[in-house]
Amino acid sequence: MTKIPVTARIAIDDSLLSESFIASSGPGGQNVNKVASAVQLRFEAARANLPADVHARLRILAGAKLTRDGAILITARRFRDQQKNRDDARARLFDLISRASIAPKTRKPTRPTKASKERRLEGKKVQSNRKRLRARPFGD
Repeated sequence: MTKIPVTARIAIDDSLLSESFIASSGPGGQNVNKVASAVQLRFEAARANLPADVHARLRILAGAKLTRDGAILITARRFRDQQKNRDDARARLFDLISRASIAPKTRKPTRPTKASKERRLEGKKVQSNRKRLRARPFGD
């Protein structure tokens, strides 16, 4: 039961990760139909001991990679080499978790400045005058 560090405060249990190897589409040369070089990495996010806020953001970020039972499924088939695909899948998972660990900044409501209000009103006056000049003269 080894812990894999993802960020400074988050480490995931190695037993929550499982890999399966599938035949990859794309480059492979003569080995394309013989070697299962693509990797499907399954992370049991529902059982992971993650903080609640990180878990909620992870579910949103995972999107279609999230299964009904709460697992994240990542398929890596970018490389011809199985080990490179394994490393790529893990790197993508760790990147996903580290992005979920960053809390979004809360928006602080601001008020418009006096100068910006005046600019807005001046623009409205210019537009109003322009439209007034386009109109037919009164009494025709």
